[in-house]
Amino acid sequence: MGMRWAIAVLAVTALAATAANYYMPWRTQNAPMQSSASIEGDGGGALTCAADAKPARFDFTMKDVAGKDVTLSQFKGKVILLDFWATWCGPCKVEIPGFVEFQEKYGRHGFQVVGVSVDDTAQQLLPYIEKLKMNYPVLLGLGHDDVQDAYGPLVGIPTTVLISRDGKICATHAGFTDKQTFEQEIRALL
Repeated sequence: MGMRWAIAVLAVTALAATAANYYMPWRTQNAPMQSSASIEGDGGGALTCAADAKPARFDFTMKDVAGKDVTLSQFKGKVILLDFWATWCGPCKVEIPGFVEFQEKYGRHGFQVVGVSVDDTAQQLLPYIEKLKMNYPVLLGLGHDDVQDAYGPLVGIPTTVLISRDGKICATHAGFTDKQTFEQEIRALL
């Protein structure tokens, strides 16, 4: 219970910081990016992670809301948006519809959203997933501090990690991030 309160306090603090100062360059930690080829229909150059970007860990297995095992390595070779969130998190509720749209728009280009609910049960998640029409895997992160540690430390939620096709962590966003920023980064990695 103490961990939930700590996460709640951090989420409220992050929301207050966002409201007080929308543009916070320190909230995004991007690896150096370089020019590369574009995706089909992009009409311009794209960006990729620098060669020295930190490698992502894929050696985790978690249950999805249906109780099936999902291994993060199943998504290797795709551009992955890994979103750590919770149903009680206000900024998470704002970001998720954009992730649904991105999955629909870019999924055929090798893009995959993966949601990791940090402290909700499958019973809590199912109505939420249905209501928001979440069209991507939602994994149960409750009890998987090892996953959070591998992609963190998570100082609050939402925390969203963008992983390139070659398994490098290209960007980490702590707190609310606008849809345009995510779309630019996704298109750049595709």
